[in-house]
Amino acid sequence: MKEGERKIIDVTCALIVDNKRQLLATQRSAIMSLPLKWELPGGKIESDETPEQCLIREIKEELNIEIEIIKSLTPNIHNYHFITIKLIPFICKCVNGEIELKEHADFKWLNTNELLDLDWADADIPILNNYLNYLNAI
Repeated sequence: MKEGERKIIDVTCALIVDNKRQLLATQRSAIMSLPLKWELPGGKIESDETPEQCLIREIKEELNIEIEIIKSLTPNIHNYHFITIKLIPFICKCVNGEIELKEHADFKWLNTNELLDLDWADADIPILNNYLNYLNAI
């Protein structure tokens, strides 16, 4: 890596869709970075796992549910002032369990016309726009 370059952290996120085509949004807690921003749940990829394995693990740890990955979407590289992340999104569905917040302050199920109304973490906004474009194309 050249001087002045930042390491990019690979992070997964889940667009968890229910039977009504609503999408799950989670709100970061007050003590997390980007406090109280809304996000797509997920987390950092460990060195020994694939993005898919990471996402399944993170969702189980954070929300106590099991997911099935349906489709991958285009990743987004975003520079925050404190970190650069490559956000790797997957459309998923819940296959087992009830949501139990372990780290987040709140969650909501949103219709597609409500998606962009929340105060989202900046890296998630292009992912949401790609998701909406994907839905319009199918």
